[in-house]
Amino acid sequence: MPLSTPHAPAPASVPPMLPPRPLRYFTRVCWVLLGAVFIFSGLIKLNDPVGTALKLEEYFEVFAKDFSPFFLTLKDSARFLSILLSSLEVILGVAVLLRWHLRKTLWVLLVLLVFFGFLTFYSAAFNKVTDCGCFGDFLKLTPWASFAKDLFLLALWGIVFLNQRFLRRTYAAGTTGLMMMTIATAVAVGIGMRALGHQPYFDFLPYKVGNNLPRLMKAPEAARYRYTFTRGSETKTFDQFPADPAWKYQSMVLLNPAESRPTITDFAVYDLDGNDVTPQVLTGNKLVLIVQNSNKADRDRFEAINALLAAAEKSRKHIGVLAITSTNPAKFDAFRHDVNLAVPYYTADATVLKSMVRSNPGLMVLQNGTVLAKYHYHDVPDLYEVEKLF
Repeated sequence: MPLSTPHAPAPASVPPMLPPRPLRYFTRVCWVLLGAVFIFSGLIKLNDPVGTALKLEEYFEVFAKDFSPFFLTLKDSARFLSILLSSLEVILGVAVLLRWHLRKTLWVLLVLLVFFGFLTFYSAAFNKVTDCGCFGDFLKLTPWASFAKDLFLLALWGIVFLNQRFLRRTYAAGTTGLMMMTIATAVAVGIGMRALGHQPYFDFLPYKVGNNLPRLMKAPEAARYRYTFTRGSETKTFDQFPADPAWKYQSMVLLNPAESRPTITDFAVYDLDGNDVTPQVLTGNKLVLIVQNSNKADRDRFEAINALLAAAEKSRKHIGVLAITSTNPAKFDAFRHDVNLAVPYYTADATVLKSMVRSNPGLMVLQNGTVLAKYHYHDVPDLYEVEKLF
């Protein structure tokens, strides 16, 4: 019987090579940041879709001038695009965090990032739009800061895309994933549509409820300068002009530009003769109707608005009633006749009025210049609601 050859011992199984822990953790941090920033950015824009639409219109005007008049045709769709793009940011951010079809989601994200990167670079390089509106009015970024933010997001995207092997687990697969993405879409669009038909959920503008406008129209502190003078071959800086006339003035630098600039610099109201009536508007109890542009104003709610204004004029709270518009007097007189508006009116800058109330028309309640309330034309209050504010 042949001798049996002893079996060679089975080689020890080689454990699969584990990914380097630091790179795995770093990729996951980038993954969370990428998704979270997109969700946050989209929600901030959905908080104020009218403001986002105004920013889009600004871009369309620039592109119409620099590239093609076609972009002007998009202005009428600005609010729709505002909801669409802002909701898309939220939806993509949720998809990233759920790792729902991650590879495809990342490609769509790349298209969006390149698009935003072009906008911010173009604005920065050619000084076209001084604020991209990336985070609405919550956080103002300079053009170059906005472009740097987009480069940072592109870097996050690159790290996540190249290291998808560390993100294989899907948190929402199949029908569950589809349901979760449907819910995310409905919530995002719903938030935007609700804000579009009312005031923003959170107001980050200078005219928000609680702010005292006269105080914001004054600089927090006096301007401080540093002056450069020369005398012969000597150069010296001073905080005040030197008494010695031998010193020759060369230049000056403002030391506190932010602190010496009022928060509100452009609020001014004029009567039809061009007289500044801003102090009168900011004194006493006021119910102000703001009609940004009579051509685009919603006329269906003027029956309720007129009833409120008429009742407020008879109130024991001594409420001054007035309207402010940016429309020229001839057109506004015709508009007043059409909607039976019978209150004194004044004029102001269109951009200021768009910042005061995100509706056309809208209502603002003031007491000695302090904003007590703001109302969308969908939310016209009863007189008692206005009276109890004072």
